[in-house]
Amino acid sequence: MTLLAKGTSTEAKLEGGDMVDQGGLRRGDPDYRRAVIALFAMGLASFNAIYCTQALMPALSDYFGATPAMSAWTVSAATGMLALAILPASILSERFGRGRVMVISSLLAVTVGALLPFAPTIEWLIVGRALQGLAVAGVPATAMAYLADEINGIDLPRAMGQYIAGTSLGGLLSRLIPAGVLEFESWRWGLGINMIFAGSCAILTVLLMPKQKRFTPKKLTIKSEIKAVWRHLTNPTMLGLFAIAFLLMGAFVSLYDYLGYRLADDFGFSPGLAGSVFILYLVGTFTSGWAGGAAVKAGRAKILMLGITSCLIALPLITINSPVTTIMGTAIFTGGFFIAHSIASGWVGALARKDRAEATGMYLTAYYLGSSIVGVVSGLVFHDWGWTAMIIFLAVSVIAAALTGIYVARNAGRQYSK
Repeated sequence: MTLLAKGTSTEAKLEGGDMVDQGGLRRGDPDYRRAVIALFAMGLASFNAIYCTQALMPALSDYFGATPAMSAWTVSAATGMLALAILPASILSERFGRGRVMVISSLLAVTVGALLPFAPTIEWLIVGRALQGLAVAGVPATAMAYLADEINGIDLPRAMGQYIAGTSLGGLLSRLIPAGVLEFESWRWGLGINMIFAGSCAILTVLLMPKQKRFTPKKLTIKSEIKAVWRHLTNPTMLGLFAIAFLLMGAFVSLYDYLGYRLADDFGFSPGLAGSVFILYLVGTFTSGWAGGAAVKAGRAKILMLGITSCLIALPLITINSPVTTIMGTAIFTGGFFIAHSIASGWVGALARKDRAEATGMYLTAYYLGSSIVGVVSGLVFHDWGWTAMIIFLAVSVIAAALTGIYVARNAGRQYSK
């Protein structure tokens, strides 16, 4: 343990940034509760917008006569543009404030989403999804930095876990709502009803989010931002966390992108029943919330490796030609992924003692680039060689993430406050 004196306050820091007491909101404070609920609702709204076409991919293939890889672009276009816009949005939040950027971003994303059901072709739908990904970037770009700014370091892992739980539940509902509507109406109705829900969550966030009290606007210059980005890129531990985000998110989104085709084509599930498999996201809602508290007790390194190992154990089950083992393996993979993501994302905020928004923005850039790039490549593998070949491809990504996680765990004690 390292003790650092700073003015009249005392910082208690566990090795690797596991716990830092720097002031801020603590559990039990009314504004802590409002901030956590507001960010939970923001996670619901933003991740609902990001993944709203994933459960609809088989229906889009049928309606437009598109291949699975083409339908996957309705997800990859959104996550790809999101990845490109996150870092600029993070930088803008350093000047104009996290809350303002998040609110504007979420409202723009919902507005664009309201137009998607009217897309005449799949190409236009892909363009609309790219614009929606661009619009929503301000939420994931700044949410973690907002929590890291406002929440006391002792409670930050728990608060971060609850935010990630909101994102997982938002991702779940963005699949379940359209999939449920498919049993009665077309994909257009599914998207429209889904956007009504997302808009309601965005409004709730606006009403509840407390004013940021620990934010100091930063004067932006090109030189200072390049220096901030370079500083994070040249830190091996931070770079390892970025790599884990890319590899695991790519594998996770790819699994869910094509799972509907597997369930429908090989096991005879109806579109609505195949879409209901996304209820497994509830496993991630639970494990991400659990991971924050577990990290406080056991340390981030152990819980991170637990999550990655769970993903690796799950993949052989998913290759077995049985709907039961496929769903069981997907549930284990989902739980492990959200454990790893919750820990890695919170760790970035804890390590980045300076230029925090840039650090979280870079983590999420890697995260969504993985979703977009690995998602498209997985679609090509699936289309040409089938399900088992795709799972083997995903296993390579998870093994690479595991090796990177071992490196991060061994090097986490290096201080990042030079």
